[in-house]
Amino acid sequence: MIQVDKLTKYYGERAVITNISFDVRTGEILGFLGPNGAGKTTTMRILAGFMPASGGTAKIAGYDVLRQSLEARRNIGYLPENVPLYPDITVASYLDLMAKLRGVSGKRKAARVAEVMEICRIRDVADKLIGKLSKGYRQRVGLAQALVHDPKVLILDEPTVGLDPKQIIETRQAIKRLGGDHTIILSTHILPEVSMTCSRVVIINEGKVAAVDTPEQLTRRLQGTERIELEVRGSNGSIVNCLRAVQGVLRVDTSDVDGRQLFLVECASGADIRAQLSAAIVHGGFDLLHLSSVGMSLEEIFLKLTTKEDIAA
Repeated sequence: MIQVDKLTKYYGERAVITNISFDVRTGEILGFLGPNGAGKTTTMRILAGFMPASGGTAKIAGYDVLRQSLEARRNIGYLPENVPLYPDITVASYLDLMAKLRGVSGKRKAARVAEVMEICRIRDVADKLIGKLSKGYRQRVGLAQALVHDPKVLILDEPTVGLDPKQIIETRQAIKRLGGDHTIILSTHILPEVSMTCSRVVIINEGKVAAVDTPEQLTRRLQGTERIELEVRGSNGSIVNCLRAVQGVLRVDTSDVDGRQLFLVECASGADIRAQLSAAIVHGGFDLLHLSSVGMSLEEIFLKLTTKEDIAA
């Protein structure tokens, strides 16, 4: 549904993005991540038809965003980081105007405005002036305008920026409900949000793609070892010695979290020694309370791919 091939953008002689390539499958929610200045917003503006690329191609629903701009934009709903709202008109009037500008007319227009107000949970402020709304409601109005013409593709640039935790959860839930019926590319700085919402991620750094994959696959590629977490009751030092004696164990780290004794065991990548660890704990006379495999967090993946020391290594 979205195809990006060697996308490049120069400002003067400075390359902001270089040879960016990825795709987004129909109905997929893709997380688009990178540190400040990495080129995320530039890429999303090019996809939305807001600015031209200096090189490469991008297609939305099969239409080239430069050569077939009008056709591509009919299939796009775009929520920029700073939503261009009109503060002196009501929510309903604003959405009616946005629908009209995008070619939605007649009975379908009224029905569509009512539908997106329901989806974005803004029906209760339909008759309020946009300038009088809270930040959270304004963000939801922005999402509604991106949806009002029922586009196939949604491009959402920092949709939860500036929201409080409750508003973030509500916006995240709305985006998840839209997945499947819409293809979504989502840029955000809130990494747990990506883990809870997106099936795959694109991570860019210094204008180039650093990784494209699922968080799970990135963990396998970057971690280098398997990690297993255990919660065990007993003598700390004795438990560590017991775990280290299991064949295949490379390292054992301990921590105390709210009075719980946790042990993180590392073994070679691809090895599964959970059964051996469990047997060793039980035979050692300790109480095994919990055992599970642990992957890298998205934060760890992000830092590994966007920190210069790790990239150089």
